Amino acid sequence: MELKVSHCFIPVHDHDEALAFYRDVLGLEVRNDVNSEGMGWETVGPRAQPDLNLVLEPPAANPSVSPQDKKVMSELLANGVLRGVIFATDDCDATFEHVCRAGVEVLQEPMDQDYGVRDCAFLDPSGNIVRFSQKR
Repeated sequence: MELKVSHCFIPVHDHDEALAFYRDVLGLEVRNDVNSEGMGWETVGPRAQPDLNLVLEPPAANPSVSPQDKKVMSELLANGVLRGVIFATDDCDATFEHVCRAGVEVLQEPMDQDYGVRDCAFLDPSGNIVRFSQKR
């Protein structure tokens, strides 16, 4: 049996800001733009990985979650405590400089980690951690 990741979900509070970051700054392609029953989301992904989709959705998008849990998710997103995504890059320093030029909030400048990577980190417009990692 072979398994592959096909979709990951990233909660965002503003779709226009999210697209400006993931599409315009990071260069991901928009693969789907959905508006269903008043709930919208976009799917983006790296051109080099056509089978991997990042779904940018409101934190309350899951229809099987209670209204109270949707409120909690929205609050967690607003506080910037939800997890994010790690992108592999072939040049951490160049990626860092590129993202910095877009005015994105820096969490960590490029540094060598004990576990064999050089990485850096930013916050996306919704407060999700976005890391860029290069194997050493």
